[in-house]
Amino acid sequence: MRFPSRFIIPFLVIATFQALGAVPDTLEVGKKYASIKQALAAAASGDVIKVFPGVYFENEVIIDKPCTLLGVGYPILDAGLKNDAIIIRADSVSIIGFHIRNVATNYVRDLAAIHVEEARHFNIQDNKLENTFFGIYLQKSRDGRVAGNSIIGQAVVEASSGNAIHLWYCKNVDVSNNEARHHRDGIYLEFSDSIRIVRNVSQDNLRYGLHFMFSNYNDYLENTFQSNGAGVAVMFSSQIVMKRNRFIDNWGSASYGILLKEIKDGLISNNLFQGNTIGIYGESSDRMTISQNDFTENGYALRILGSCRDNIITENNFIDNTFDVGTNATRQYNQYTRNYWSEYTGYDLDKNGVGDVPYRPVKLFSFVVEKVPQAIVLLRSLFVDLMNFTEKVTPVFTPQNLFDDQPLMKPHPHDQYSTSS
Repeated sequence: MRFPSRFIIPFLVIATFQALGAVPDTLEVGKKYASIKQALAAAASGDVIKVFPGVYFENEVIIDKPCTLLGVGYPILDAGLKNDAIIIRADSVSIIGFHIRNVATNYVRDLAAIHVEEARHFNIQDNKLENTFFGIYLQKSRDGRVAGNSIIGQAVVEASSGNAIHLWYCKNVDVSNNEARHHRDGIYLEFSDSIRIVRNVSQDNLRYGLHFMFSNYNDYLENTFQSNGAGVAVMFSSQIVMKRNRFIDNWGSASYGILLKEIKDGLISNNLFQGNTIGIYGESSDRMTISQNDFTENGYALRILGSCRDNIITENNFIDNTFDVGTNATRQYNQYTRNYWSEYTGYDLDKNGVGDVPYRPVKLFSFVVEKVPQAIVLLRSLFVDLMNFTEKVTPVFTPQNLFDDQPLMKPHPHDQYSTSS
């Protein structure tokens, strides 16, 4: 899907008012008007407010009528570490081409550079947000677009930081091609459905690159989640599609590429998991399809707890992970089939590309590490190799029914995931 250029939506707004018989005016800030608030007070519904280069020290700029704020040469709106910078309380509002900075941290109010309250058909595009508590805060809003924005925070600890893009009780919003760095969460959804999150870069955030809570029927595609506290958390949600993303270097004592908790009926396919502490961690997650992903050089590729059921893990490549699969249970209820495992040492006498003996991806040593984490120092020892081999031949402690019945002899060719960074 191609999004319209930065000028198409304002044009459509203008065309709509022209069709209704109203001719929108263009008001110029930095020439006839000294401030954005003055121009807004003089504007009629549908007008375009052009803001020319300069530094405008204003906050709580309230927009309560349909209009377009169009920055020329990225004028600076400095909120002076007081209040929200811009508050949208009307439908059909566009904010394009601004540099907004200095929104204060507040422990009572969720202050933001751009705060959208119960509005529809909004367009927030090509803005630069710097040192803002929350960047873009959408509250009970729908049918809008957040695209091409750069949102750079200065978060140090979670308790005193906000999210770059925050959606609360929203529906049908496109979030695309944004850059979110140095916040608590890069993108946060709570009670928000039918959201499309496409080709964003979420990096160096304290907690999660992307965080779902109680949000259903959402897609996130072709994004990059790198060096966050954890890549993505999907919790208490269902029907989430996760395709062609990259999860890179999300590393730490409690870090993941994806954390799944209480999620049902989702799809995880054609993603890259590289250099994460755990590629995918699953807890009480059911009926998921995990297919055609590449897991390379992670601590654990998968760590699926015994509370997960009826998941299908197929056609993935597991290459050079410390542990391919970990679990805490001696019984499991998921299906592993037709994956490629770089540690598989079986044979293929009939040359059909599928190993003739099943592969057991759970090592006994992963059980030992779970009970005694300090034992990890023995990882590369001969003793551990002998222990894992003995368990592989005669499984006693690892789940006897956790095996790939058709391990592939060569990596599976996959579609290209996003290369945005």
